[in-house]
Amino acid sequence: MQSRGVVRGSVRSCLLLLFIHMSAPVEAKRAHGGRAQTRRVQQQQQQQQQQAPAYRERVEGAESFALDFTAVEGNMDNFMVQIKNLAQSLYPCSVQKLDQEMKLQLLKNASVTCNDGSPAGYYIKESKGSKRWLLFLEGGWYCFNRQTCDSRYETMRRLMSSTKWPQTRTGTGILSPQPEENPHWWNANMVFIPYCSSDVWSGVTPKTDQSDYAFMGSLIIKEVVNELLTKGLDNAKVLLLAGSSAGGTGVLLNVDHVAEQLKSQGHRGVQVRGLADSGWFLDNKQYKFTDCLDTISCAPTEAIKRGIRYWGGLVPESCRQANVGEEWNCFFGYKVYPTLKSPVFVVQWLFDEAQLTVDNIHLTGQPVHEGQWRYIQNLGQELRSTLGDVPAMFAPACLSHELITRTHWMDIQVKGTSLPRALHCWDRSLQVNKTQPMRGCPLHLIDSCPWPHCNPSCPTIRDQLTGQEMSVIQFLKHMGFDVQKMAQQQGMDPRTLLGMLNDGN
Repeated sequence: MQSRGVVRGSVRSCLLLLFIHMSAPVEAKRAHGGRAQTRRVQQQQQQQQQQAPAYRERVEGAESFALDFTAVEGNMDNFMVQIKNLAQSLYPCSVQKLDQEMKLQLLKNASVTCNDGSPAGYYIKESKGSKRWLLFLEGGWYCFNRQTCDSRYETMRRLMSSTKWPQTRTGTGILSPQPEENPHWWNANMVFIPYCSSDVWSGVTPKTDQSDYAFMGSLIIKEVVNELLTKGLDNAKVLLLAGSSAGGTGVLLNVDHVAEQLKSQGHRGVQVRGLADSGWFLDNKQYKFTDCLDTISCAPTEAIKRGIRYWGGLVPESCRQANVGEEWNCFFGYKVYPTLKSPVFVVQWLFDEAQLTVDNIHLTGQPVHEGQWRYIQNLGQELRSTLGDVPAMFAPACLSHELITRTHWMDIQVKGTSLPRALHCWDRSLQVNKTQPMRGCPLHLIDSCPWPHCNPSCPTIRDQLTGQEMSVIQFLKHMGFDVQKMAQQQGMDPRTLLGMLNDGN
């Protein structure tokens, strides 16, 4: 009891120091500045009041804070550094270290396992003041029969077993605890769920004497949520189920399951949402047909058809009912998305490297010929058309894979809007009391330019053989880009098009 009193006292002392630190500079300026300073302060306050609507649009809905940051809006980066330095300087006041890392927790329910029977688990960094939870599903392809799973176990064992998982993980991108890297979610409760089921997070099949592997991806998510309910999730306002690649597809397959799970246990106040990154795959025809011998060369439709039987895969009930006997359709974003009840934000590169790989387009140093180039362009058009009815999305015309956990995720823009900004706009649009759309806060962001890396904010391209950085024009020429022909198709002068590419426009 005595130690609890000490903790409360130290916390009060820290809060007092924080208040003094935040308020002292303003008061000092008022005290020493005289009339001229007072007039400047009044002018600043008038400007702030004029800017207030735009400011409120940015920060409303962040349930953890009541501080007014308007005065530092023009120099937010420097302000964030000061706040971090202040927090570190207050460490002696606290009985706990400011821990930035997520810590491993193996599931208490030992019957829910990875492929090899080792316990599944999750990494967590709690944020006691926040009622927002971010659960991230890791990606990493899949296996769909004994042969491909045996090969995966030999070469990528950490994706099938927890035996060598590290005790901690550092979050990046949307999982980062740093406000300068993650401006809207840095203070959420962060949960990273490692992928060790090889089933696109769909399986419900345990390991038995008759089976070599367990496939329990969907059950792992369910069990993690059950454990988090004892750690504060039961009082949450928002649960964002996010994932990249196979984890992104896993979001589409499980977001409604999670919503129903919480609802059935009486937690109706938790708003469940999805964020699917690089998991919106197409069941299109491969550029070059190959036999289904391994994960990489097997056509997506054939791999999923085999996999869903091998895994005992579970799909959303509404999608299952619409595809009885052909449940494999529910693994493809444009087919499952219309059946979902939960709101989902889709992040998808228009020229996704994983999609090109399974379509047998391999960019390995040799210039692509005209047929491949045409196929790549058509892929972008197909993806764009499947995303047309998705209200909340971010689709840059880049050749890449995965985005939301990249450290550069703030740098990519579509039509002048970054992904963190678009997600914040979406977050605001879903608030219960929000009745009117916000001006200057777009949600449906998709590039209209027709070739890979025509967006100047795309990630840096490197030559796969030399490792050297390539300019956009070098990259496109390497891919067999014909300036004359493309200019003719676009109704432009070739010199104008060449100039645009050299300028990165």
